[in-house]
Amino acid sequence: MIENYITVKEAAEKWELKERAVQKMCTDGRIPGASKFGKSWAIPRESERPKDKRIISGKYKGWRNN
Repeated sequence: MIENYITVKEAAEKWELKERAVQKMCTDGRIPGASKFGKSWAIPRESERPKDKRIISGKYKGWRNN
């Protein structure tokens, strides 16, 4: 049973995200099947990375590159 789940740290490395971002996705319910055990999250190994909902278009896109 434990072999079917990964930790937040492992998911962050797999999806190339920060651990805090994965924790937030779990809290928001964006990762199906993620369960909280005490203070830790168990994420199904076969879960795919949720889509990025950040807005990357608009007036301020690339403002640092100017």
